[in-house]
Amino acid sequence: MSWLGIALIVIGLFFLVVGSIGMLRLPDVFSRAHALSVTDSLGALFVLLGLAVYEGFNTNFLRIIVVLGLIYLLNPVIAHATVRAAYRSGLRPGKGDDQ
Repeated sequence: MSWLGIALIVIGLFFLVVGSIGMLRLPDVFSRAHALSVTDSLGALFVLLGLAVYEGFNTNFLRIIVVLGLIYLLNPVIAHATVRAAYRSGLRPGKGDDQ
């Protein structure tokens, strides 16, 4: 059981590292927000599922599942709010951050 939990955590960390690299490499806030919202969701899913499997079924398991649900509800909202604020401030897709 613990090997499965560790494997899920490592997979989640891989997605989080890929998202961090995307944050550094992509040209504008719109591309960055897309890459980060997708990889953060997958990374958080695998890390939290790995923690839940590693922890076993108890009250901490239920807390981890609640946090996972909150992340999946809030992550798209935060990404949308970030992109909308960037667009309203005058940034346009495809032009980079240094207009």
